[in-house]
Amino acid sequence: MQLNLRQIEVFRAVMTTGSISGAAKLLFVSQPAVSRLLSHTEQRLAFALFERIKGRLYPTPEARQLFREVEQVYAGVRRVGELASELAERRSGILHIVSSPSLGHMLIPLSIARFRGTHPDVKITFYPLPYQALTQALLESRAELGVTIVSDAHPNLLQQPLGQGQLVCICPYNHPLAHRAQLTIADLQPYPLISYGADTPFGVLVDQMYQEAGHTRRVAVEVSSPQNACSLVQVGAGIAIVDAFSVKSRTSGDFVVRPVAHAKTLTANLVQSRFEPLSQLAQGFVDTLRATMQEQGFALDPDAAPEAISG
Repeated sequence: MQLNLRQIEVFRAVMTTGSISGAAKLLFVSQPAVSRLLSHTEQRLAFALFERIKGRLYPTPEARQLFREVEQVYAGVRRVGELASELAERRSGILHIVSSPSLGHMLIPLSIARFRGTHPDVKITFYPLPYQALTQALLESRAELGVTIVSDAHPNLLQQPLGQGQLVCICPYNHPLAHRAQLTIADLQPYPLISYGADTPFGVLVDQMYQEAGHTRRVAVEVSSPQNACSLVQVGAGIAIVDAFSVKSRTSGDFVVRPVAHAKTLTANLVQSRFEPLSQLAQGFVDTLRATMQEQGFALDPDAAPEAISG
């Protein structure tokens, strides 16, 4: 059977509040009305949504599975409501942006600030996300554009390069490596390395650098992201190889940054739907972001061979 909107609303209210009385208050109806509709819904479904134990309701596995789908429906309804509000307020537009965390700490916020300077009536939503969540947001049209350093785009998404940055070594100010202008992988070997899991995109790239230099990467502290590595280096826990995009988001006094011979070059890519062209607002933001990357030293180098980083 199909549930009508009222049945879905009552079911969600009970799941959210955990009780008949709570649902009744949330919906501004009587408790008997909620109980009757819930009971009728279970009869129509031919399976129980709740177990009633000592006067309390406990969701069944079927109810929990159904609730996950209901929440997706309500998320869509909220997005419709937000858009309706935007139209009612006669804003110039709304722009939804997602990005990799490495780019989301400084480059995207700086670009948003500049873009807002010339588009003060545009509402912007911005979320730094892991690559899988970023891809899903674009595929579900919850975001219009994404910016990522991961290259294996979904077949329903298009990507184009915006800028490039290398992997670099960071170390504390009082570290022996801080006195050298450029480093090699061999230089890093004697010191505790803060790095990434071998099955992660950054872990794969750093492993390649070590293998190509004829060394084995030995990890003293394993972290999930370059941002975590930066924080640990800042407090003196070791040295790390991180992307230059992440380094830009830190203050100048956090640690020393040194280039590494034969370091991998990463590309920041714009990602968008293959089936929907960017709006004029989105294209304007991309132009601003591209200019920001150039000003911050991440301009595309036609002679460089960027390394693919795949999720």
